Amino acid sequence: MSISSSFSAGIVGLASNATRLATISDNIANSQTPGYKRVEANFHSMVVTSGNGSYTAGGVRATTQRYIDQNSAIASTSNATDLAVSGRGFLPVAQATEVLAGEENPQMFLATTGSFRTDANGYLRTPSGQMLLGWPANLDGSIPNFPRATNEALEPVRVNVNQLSGEPTTRIELGINLPATETEFGAPGDPLIQTIEYFDNLGRAETLEFTFTPVVPGAGTSNQWALQIVDSADPATIIGEYDLEFNDAPTLGGTLLGVTDIGGGPYDPATGILTVTAPSGPIDINIGRPGLNEGLSQLSDIFAPFNISRDGAPVGKVTSVEVDETGRVNAFYDTGTIRTLYQVPLVDMPNPNGMAAVGSQLYMPTPESGSFFLWDAGNGSTGDILSFALEESATDVANELTELIRTQRAYSSNAKVIQTVDEMLQEATNIKR
Repeated sequence: MSISSSFSAGIVGLASNATRLATISDNIANSQTPGYKRVEANFHSMVVTSGNGSYTAGGVRATTQRYIDQNSAIASTSNATDLAVSGRGFLPVAQATEVLAGEENPQMFLATTGSFRTDANGYLRTPSGQMLLGWPANLDGSIPNFPRATNEALEPVRVNVNQLSGEPTTRIELGINLPATETEFGAPGDPLIQTIEYFDNLGRAETLEFTFTPVVPGAGTSNQWALQIVDSADPATIIGEYDLEFNDAPTLGGTLLGVTDIGGGPYDPATGILTVTAPSGPIDINIGRPGLNEGLSQLSDIFAPFNISRDGAPVGKVTSVEVDETGRVNAFYDTGTIRTLYQVPLVDMPNPNGMAAVGSQLYMPTPESGSFFLWDAGNGSTGDILSFALEESATDVANELTELIRTQRAYSSNAKVIQTVDEMLQEATNIKR
């Protein structure tokens, strides 16, 4: 019984070392594969109960384990949409075949890195056909509060580089100094005009005309002005009319004292913003808070527009797309504006090594990996998303070649055991002769 068990142990020893050789071969073959996670064969002894002074060889059993949570070096690239995860977490992707076939909820796979580029349909995909998934942003660039324990809200990231886009103006910063001498007795009382360009919701350039008319008193100084705002889109209509009064106190001289709404949008003294309704929509105009040195002022004898700015942009085309460390997919336009299109989350679970490998460095959650959760990159347990970067293979070639030598020796030793058992059985057969 002991001799035959030795023969069986030698056979399973050969099979187990063949399994280890297969894992080593796979690791070495993928030493240049970005994002590859190495596989390791582990041996476990099989003990058979022995007694009466005899011993029965149980042999060995081999199991394999892919170390999916093992991080490797990050290599820099020249492509802004080459992505890698620095730390814990996985990028959600879908197979292009499912997306292009019209699947509403394609199967989510996970990857640690990927070289994504826009295809003919504008999708960000890898050469092997994986499309990056993300949450779509609102028109203002904010990300809705999507559920985090499911991937149902994720969509393939699609960037139409030929699509035109504009950004309407919603806020104007109005920093102008009005001459104090114009509100004194005997001043000519001529109105002062300042025009400011803005962009409507169709990307057209329009102007707001601000007319400041001083209130000239019969004696002394009034420190008062009448403000009218007219939009070039409808020049016959005054969209804002206000009375302005400035302070002449020793420490507050030249700052706003109060604003009276005559006709138009309201003025909020807590924020210093008055809101007018242009034909294309409401626009917030920051003229400053009372008693503070900001926005409008009344000093000296000069009319000085010293700090005028506005948001919004004319129609422009996408020049590039980048993903920042928080996972936001930002489109850069030739007008200088930046717009957030998607946010790519990082997926995490309790046991990443329990996921199933499906090829092309892709993995699927399983009951052994635990339930997944979608995090904002850099939050919770996850790391950051790096652009212009790819994760290198986790294979250490020197270590694999060392293990190859050891495996070869172990395989030869098991073969020697089988040869020895064969010779012993032959000797037992010769006894009969």
